[in-house]
Amino acid sequence: MDKKPVLERRNLGNTGLKLSCIGFGASPLGNVFGVVSPEDALAAVRRAIALGVNFFDTSPYYGATLSEKVLGNCLHDLGVPRDEIIVSTKCGRYADGFDFSAERVTRSIDESLGRLRLDYVDILHCHDIEFGSLDQIVNETIPALQKIKAEGKARFIGITGLPLEVFTYVLDRVPMGSVDVILSYCHYGINDSTLLDLIPYLKSIGVGMISASPLAMGLLTENGPPDWHPASPELKSACSAAAIHCKEKGKNVSKIALQYSLMNKDISAVLVGMTSAGQVEDNVGSALELSNVGIDEEILQEVEAILEPVKNQTWPSGIQRN
Repeated sequence: MDKKPVLERRNLGNTGLKLSCIGFGASPLGNVFGVVSPEDALAAVRRAIALGVNFFDTSPYYGATLSEKVLGNCLHDLGVPRDEIIVSTKCGRYADGFDFSAERVTRSIDESLGRLRLDYVDILHCHDIEFGSLDQIVNETIPALQKIKAEGKARFIGITGLPLEVFTYVLDRVPMGSVDVILSYCHYGINDSTLLDLIPYLKSIGVGMISASPLAMGLLTENGPPDWHPASPELKSACSAAAIHCKEKGKNVSKIALQYSLMNKDISAVLVGMTSAGQVEDNVGSALELSNVGIDEEILQEVEAILEPVKNQTWPSGIQRN
């Protein structure tokens, strides 16, 4: 009898955590891309857990704290054993702006734990550090997060941002081991794989890697990006052409993009925003298909050829993204 396929789990740096290769991005639970009912949110989280997803990521910024509350209620109502899930939240970025001060981030974790209905988070990220003073992050924020870790309110500490150079700036200036993980977004996908340049450095210092937004904030979808997307017209046009080409071949550009992002095993988890049980099933199904059958190499090469003229073209990080 064939064994049921199981969602792959990967080690996260030196933390000892094993993350499901697909992570549940909970920002949409804050209604930032449209209203998600409590029932749909609960169904999505329930299905994710049933299919082997153990990693859930949120932030007080998403939906002005709503994402944390909804995720916390879902996990509580489902009665999931705490040691079977990995929960990450963030600090420093809020609906009313940025505050990376020691006082604010220390208060922030207590507020987040209350909303999440948890005694601790597994990972506490400093959120979008390029919007603050990187020297403050090094000299004030990270030491404050270390105290939070020592108090048992967070097991591990991370930093997030769009420009890749912010990671090396901070990691070069803090004591080894004081940052456990980075969360990068929009830099590991078919259109932009510049995160590859950082991997040897991060591995050499034992820092784990999580990648988010494999669909490049909507660029690699049939519906296309939202109006506010900061990509250049050339990049938007190329991604639209790739989506149309896939559809004409009976394929879906989003599935190819997600599978591409999952292929690199040095990246512990790929975070995908999810709002329904159906989306969870599609994303996990794509991961399982990749493990068992592999990616469609022909369509991948065709998409890569379409995107080659705009490969690794990024955009300014000043976008006030959700």
